Amino acid sequence: MNKRKKLANAYRVVIKLGTSTLTHANGKLNLYRIEQLVREMADLHNRDLEVILVSSGAIRVGANRMGMKKIPTTIPEKQALAAIGQGALMQLYEKLFAEYNLTVAQVLLTRGDFDERIRYLNATNALLALLKMEVIPIINENDTVAVEEIKFGDNDTLSALVAGLTDADLLIILSDVDGLYDADPRLAENARLLTKVTEITSTMEDRSHNRGSSFASGGMFTKLKAARICMASGIPMVIANSAVDNVIRRIAAGEEVGTLFVPREAKMHAREKWLAFGSLMQGSIEVDEGAVTALTKKGRSLLASGITGVSGEFERGAVVGVVTPAGIEIARGITNFNAGEVRLIAGHKSSEIEHILGEKDYDEVIHRNNLWVVR
Repeated sequence: MNKRKKLANAYRVVIKLGTSTLTHANGKLNLYRIEQLVREMADLHNRDLEVILVSSGAIRVGANRMGMKKIPTTIPEKQALAAIGQGALMQLYEKLFAEYNLTVAQVLLTRGDFDERIRYLNATNALLALLKMEVIPIINENDTVAVEEIKFGDNDTLSALVAGLTDADLLIILSDVDGLYDADPRLAENARLLTKVTEITSTMEDRSHNRGSSFASGGMFTKLKAARICMASGIPMVIANSAVDNVIRRIAAGEEVGTLFVPREAKMHAREKWLAFGSLMQGSIEVDEGAVTALTKKGRSLLASGITGVSGEFERGAVVGVVTPAGIEIARGITNFNAGEVRLIAGHKSSEIEHILGEKDYDEVIHRNNLWVVR
């Protein structure tokens, strides 16, 4: 079946609306467009599809409420505006979805909700419970309490993580661009829209370092980052212009709108997705070529004998990266030993661990079941 046509089989759809979609160039809400998109999402829901909305715009809406023409630069001011804007934005969504007899729920997430395994599972269960109740979750970052999350392109990544968290069938990112071009369309008249991408190259990333619109916090670079997560997770992703008529309906019907990022055929298991994208690395372990082969080619666990170095400080149970002598990450996993212990047993056989440490709970530094290999 055609890759586009397969999108028509999507059951659980995550839709991300950027600030440039929700507001006019002057920063005020684009009510007409929001109403159109809400109607399309409601129609998907009425077809018995599950819809999750990831919405930006809280800070911009807050700034508009306070009569500000520009977004302030300090974190406390941004946090205050997020608190003002998030409530106003949810009030608007509740009003619009209620016209179609649909119930919405506000879900505010931070990076820590993805980093800790238990919180990750709790977030998953909460979202799935809302979907089972036929409620539309409306997700944003908890910008009021999170500092490092208020940064460039955050909600593009968030939408991809949410798609992985809920095992979605499709992620649609709507913005003020038609999709990914082979050159910057603002500078090159002959720039060509790429309707399908099967691999994200370094050239694409080099071309994508733009901040987007004046009020948006994202750009194409962050959308490519989101696409990488989705493609690796086995989830198709489409970037399209929110101004296109019936854009959501047409994408969900398999029409050629925007740029489709084609995923791997096999979906990742939930634990793999968490290790690969949800968790934050606490340090890294350098390994020799023999260990590289054992991990990437033979599906083995990481043993102390193949370790040549340790970077950072971490405790048992932390997620760490596994890197080559050249610093290339080949895997990441949950370590059975802390950084100091790994330094002591590095290069030694498993049979020597008890003698070196005085105890031995594990033969493996990272067991294969707790390891994700970069593909």
